Amino acid sequence: MLTKTLTVALVGNPNAGKSTLFNALSGLRQRVGNYPGVTVEMKKGQFTAGGVAIDLIDLPGTYSLAARSPDEMVAVDLLLGRRPEEPRPDVVLSIVDATNLDRHLYLTSQLLDLGEPVVVAVNMIDAAAAQGVKIDCTALSAQLGVAVVPIQANKGIGVEALTRAVLDAAESGKAPAGPKFPAAFDAEAERLQADLGGDVPEFLTRRVLLDVGGYVEQWLVEKHGAGLKQKLTDARQRLADANCGVPGVEARSRFAWVKAAVTAAVSRPAERPVTFTDKLDKVLTHRVWGTLVFLVVMFLMFQSIYLWAKPLMDAIDGTRESAAKLIESHMDQGPLRSLVADGVIKGVGSVLIFLPQIMILFGFIAFLEDCGYMARAAFLMDRLMSRCGLSGKSFIPLLSSVACAIPGIMATRVIENRRDRLATILVAPLMSCSARLPVYVLLIGAFLKDGYPAWLPGLVLFGLYMIGFTVAPLVALVLKRSLLRGAAPVFVMELPAYRRPKLGAVLRRMTEAGWAFTLRAGTIIFAAMVLVWALLYFPHTDPSGRSYPTRIEEAETAAKESEEKLKELKEKPDATEEDKAELEKLEAAAGEADKLNGEWKRQSLLGRAGLFMEPVFKPLGWDWKVGMAALASFPAREVIVGTLGLIYDVGDVDSGAIGDDEADDDAKAKATGLATAVKDDWAKDPVRGKYGVAVAASVMVFFALCCQCASTLAVIRRETRSWAWPAFTFAYMTALAYFGAFVTFQIGSLITDALR
Repeated sequence: MLTKTLTVALVGNPNAGKSTLFNALSGLRQRVGNYPGVTVEMKKGQFTAGGVAIDLIDLPGTYSLAARSPDEMVAVDLLLGRRPEEPRPDVVLSIVDATNLDRHLYLTSQLLDLGEPVVVAVNMIDAAAAQGVKIDCTALSAQLGVAVVPIQANKGIGVEALTRAVLDAAESGKAPAGPKFPAAFDAEAERLQADLGGDVPEFLTRRVLLDVGGYVEQWLVEKHGAGLKQKLTDARQRLADANCGVPGVEARSRFAWVKAAVTAAVSRPAERPVTFTDKLDKVLTHRVWGTLVFLVVMFLMFQSIYLWAKPLMDAIDGTRESAAKLIESHMDQGPLRSLVADGVIKGVGSVLIFLPQIMILFGFIAFLEDCGYMARAAFLMDRLMSRCGLSGKSFIPLLSSVACAIPGIMATRVIENRRDRLATILVAPLMSCSARLPVYVLLIGAFLKDGYPAWLPGLVLFGLYMIGFTVAPLVALVLKRSLLRGAAPVFVMELPAYRRPKLGAVLRRMTEAGWAFTLRAGTIIFAAMVLVWALLYFPHTDPSGRSYPTRIEEAETAAKESEEKLKELKEKPDATEEDKAELEKLEAAAGEADKLNGEWKRQSLLGRAGLFMEPVFKPLGWDWKVGMAALASFPAREVIVGTLGLIYDVGDVDSGAIGDDEADDDAKAKATGLATAVKDDWAKDPVRGKYGVAVAASVMVFFALCCQCASTLAVIRRETRSWAWPAFTFAYMTALAYFGAFVTFQIGSLITDALR
């Protein structure tokens, strides 16, 4: 009679339906587990069966237990009970695809070597039946030496019988025997086990012989010294002389064992019937038609991200502004009110505004994965992505980053290979996201409209987006040949049968992605926004000791009191000289608050930093004003528009109003006024007046390449479990942006001189 809580590990190939079974067993009682020093996430769930509490651990999908990295080794260590965070599993549940037993049972054969009870769940029996495949699970059980249960996880069929089999296996505690290896291999394994001692499990001893250059070998050589390396070399040479060379001996032994089991238990029709999946794949994996369908699917996905998310994003933004105004109306003027309204509320709002895009994108990804299309998309894109050292699975995360790098980075979870995933994460911020667009539109509108061909602004905007599409693959290629160098992984991907996605699973993925982003990335960006607020707020007194916030509030009150009179004078058709003088005075009073705000920000710590660093910005053609705005925009690049508005005495400009015909008149007037103010100010400067277009291009190239987004860095930290990679991303992108801006200005100024 079982009395303790059982631990059950779910193991299977990608697309075997492991996550579907996990959800069917655990329902909503699940969470994500993280392990120190690695990027692995493992889902954990709980359920009760027969009065026994069962803890489920859903391990990442894998084709083999031959670990090549610390991340891949986590699953092996957990199965062997070598992770302090988890107990050793009482039962290993191996999930296999009924339509592809020949491949999936290879992993099962490795699981049988662990020395733990194993239960095999043969999933997708409906798809096998549609292909005319008949599986005698009783005969298969006899061949494998473990319980075999047919299931259809997406409909819950067979789950109850599977649970009973797990309980029986745990109660018996019987460990099955795996495939037989040649006697020569067993002898070498026993000799090596004696050398290593009892602290190394027998399973790892056999793996270190088989996995040449694998993680187990690296770990044991580091632990036992170079002498072990020589012993392994000698042992492998003796195996080769005995016609048992590694790693080939493993494949021969295991596939022979699998073939015998499948032959005894599986019958197939003489001719494989043409299924619905086969018919669809003729179109969806075709080089031409499949690519066209893929482009249409991507177009619909991004249209939904932009169109469906916009009302929700506007609602979040409106709530943020309303909450800030509510605080301002109920708190006295001072640093605390500014901190709560500008630092806390607007900081949190700047994070949550991305939430709709993230949830919609992950809803699409979950839908495409569950229905089976994602594997086809990766197959189509692999030819293109492999040229820059990535796999086809990197394409969608990179394309997603055009909307926002944050969901794009989170979407890399579909990439199993750690180096490919990390390379994709590190280059995703190079894609021009929507937050860069206001900067592009502002400077293009200010410097490339009057006197230039009508087609030039559109061409420049296209070129700015192409910078990301060009540079990202090149950087990925450099990374894969340097920091992330390693053996090129074979792109192995099964094309699963098409199936109807489960709405509950899609909604769960959306909720998990949204919660993870809000909870973890939100805290870091919130802290960054509070820091920027402090740098822009202090010191908050003018040279005479008067408070800038108080002076601004007084100026705003005076402007409101004279608002009607100002409107009346503007509309007066027969204005006298006296009226004109009064109108000029009232207009100056109306703009006094904006001028004071600009003066305040120039005197702030951030403003002083801009002046101090002006020599650094000079080679880019920038003055301290542009430099200060760039510094302020590092937590969130869209901040530059509002900061420029303050510096040029236009007021707080809404970046969303730039290029938006639906914005209110006041917001559009401020956006237009900012473009004019920047152009007029630069015209008075000997450098920016002469090379205005080159300077504007320099700023745009800098923004196209720089990582000015604390949210993105926070998500990189979350996905990589390390601060080293966000720091590296920030450093290399800032250096790349500076170099790109420098080259752009220097070449642009030379061209300007040549044309004059």
